[in-house]
Amino acid sequence: MPRTTRLFLVLSGFLFVASARAEVVRVEVHSISDAGDTGYEEVVATLHYEVDPVHPRNAIIADVDLAPVNGSGRVAFSGDLRVLRPKDPAKGNGAAWIEIPNRGGKASLQEWFVRHGFTVVSVGWEFDILPEEKKMRLEVPAARKSDGSPIRGVVNAIFTPDKSLPEQKVTDLAVYPPVEVDGPDSRLLIRDRAAFPGGREVPREKWSVEGHRVRLEGGFEPGLTYEVQWLAESPPVGGLGYAAIRDAVAWLKHGEDSLAPVEHAYAFGSSQCGRFLRDFVYLGFNTDEHDRIALDGIMAHVAGAGRLVLNERWSKPRAIAGYDTSSFPFADRALTDPVSGHNDGVLENPRVIHRPKIFYTNMAAEYWGAGRVAALTHTDVAGEKDLDFPDEVRSFFFAGTSHGPAPFPPTALVKGEPLANPVSASPSIYALRLAMHQWVAKGIEPPASVVPKISDGSLVPAKDVNFPAVPGLASPHAVSAGGRVANPQWPDGAGGGTELPLLVPRVDADGNDLPGIRMPDVAVPLGTATGWVFRPEAMGSPHEFYLLRGAWVPFAATRAGREATGDPRPSLEERYASKDDYLAQVRAVLADLVSRCLLEEIDLEKQVRQAGERWDWVVENGR
Repeated sequence: MPRTTRLFLVLSGFLFVASARAEVVRVEVHSISDAGDTGYEEVVATLHYEVDPVHPRNAIIADVDLAPVNGSGRVAFSGDLRVLRPKDPAKGNGAAWIEIPNRGGKASLQEWFVRHGFTVVSVGWEFDILPEEKKMRLEVPAARKSDGSPIRGVVNAIFTPDKSLPEQKVTDLAVYPPVEVDGPDSRLLIRDRAAFPGGREVPREKWSVEGHRVRLEGGFEPGLTYEVQWLAESPPVGGLGYAAIRDAVAWLKHGEDSLAPVEHAYAFGSSQCGRFLRDFVYLGFNTDEHDRIALDGIMAHVAGAGRLVLNERWSKPRAIAGYDTSSFPFADRALTDPVSGHNDGVLENPRVIHRPKIFYTNMAAEYWGAGRVAALTHTDVAGEKDLDFPDEVRSFFFAGTSHGPAPFPPTALVKGEPLANPVSASPSIYALRLAMHQWVAKGIEPPASVVPKISDGSLVPAKDVNFPAVPGLASPHAVSAGGRVANPQWPDGAGGGTELPLLVPRVDADGNDLPGIRMPDVAVPLGTATGWVFRPEAMGSPHEFYLLRGAWVPFAATRAGREATGDPRPSLEERYASKDDYLAQVRAVLADLVSRCLLEEIDLEKQVRQAGERWDWVVENGR
């Protein structure tokens, strides 16, 4: 049988019995091909799953009891699989990184994986990726009423245009076509504040829906936040996405037909997928149906205190979730919520049997913006005192960083506005991935947590930040974090809608964050780097943050240049004796990061070269 059409079937009677509980029942391989000149090969396949809806590990899945079952009384579903593995198993290190696909994206085979011998696995988990998008997705059944009739309910989506538009495509509701579109459940509202629900309703005769496109008479205005609602039916059982990751990992580690048998499995999830991993653990999915640990380690990257709103009816996992992501509990420790009275924790709750090793990595953006309130992962619920992390957890804050680094040279949203923030923590993130592996596989203690703290004054309410007069950057004192999301695991929502406290890192005289891991661009700065930026006037609502974007305002190259523009920040020539002096300071910062296992030594010279290139750019383009 050709390699490109291999079909792996579970034929053993023993394995069929086991599959009644955990539940990759069939693996359909579509292709096996070389992954370039890397010594790796790519396997593309489909995993077929079945789960028992009444099993204690599955009963928490929203609406699983209303999903259709097969002749064995189990819920069947299937999803995409992509494995990048060493062609010679002897060159592997016995561990896999499960790269949780962000909105269906496929992980690339970075040189770092090959150098260290990791297998790389992507598993489709998201039901709202459309087939025509040709991305990693999961096919799940729809819930129906016990009599077989369709379930109906109201769905909503939020959007903020950056320019005037006659119509808006509502991609967040792509799997929820409207029914009875002219009925009373169809509404369009203009929010008073992006971070909070409510606002003024647009008269029904002023707008219309066709497919997933909403048209408004006179068009949508830039900067205004709109909320559209309509009636939908047949909600997908989205929480099966958690079971897909759990069972794929169990199969990878223990299945006789595993395409890449490994001893250890770690998951990396960024943004949406970091929130996925926090909820995965909170809901108890890290224990498989044979009471074994699934993921040995988890890196939840740029998730803040958010969790993914996936395991509920009418979920919208692909939504950016601006101001719509953080629900109680925020911290791993079990705490009593002063609002709802509930006692709960992400790790400390009865569902969590197997705790993985966990790294949280957050940028400045997760402290400041989009309701991610990262400080609440290490403070009490009111944001009044520090918390210690559980022994299995480390948390790392990277100063002066955006949700994701901008390419260099950076550009502005609008001419004359601040440049996007290019400060990158990526080299340290890879070093921490290696530290995770060494912690799990070899018992080597990882770096200690690095987060701002209330007790030493490095974590303060946003209104108390002493932000300097940086040209082009307005003061962020008046921003708010938005309200809590209702937690579907608590019938009363656990205080949903309650305004969140906003605690952020203290800044220095340049406006750069003082606490945290300071990459050279922040420790030896060429400008002011923030995890936030206001919307440009031309895009509307300049008092609102542009979600998940940061700013970088380079220093003037000379004293004369800064004085000509009234910039109070010292210029490059006032800070550094020369380029060589600057690079010597950069090298010292990098050497310190290497000594703390926050940078691999192989990356040091590359970072020095990057610093030199950025110096040259600022000097050439500076005032």
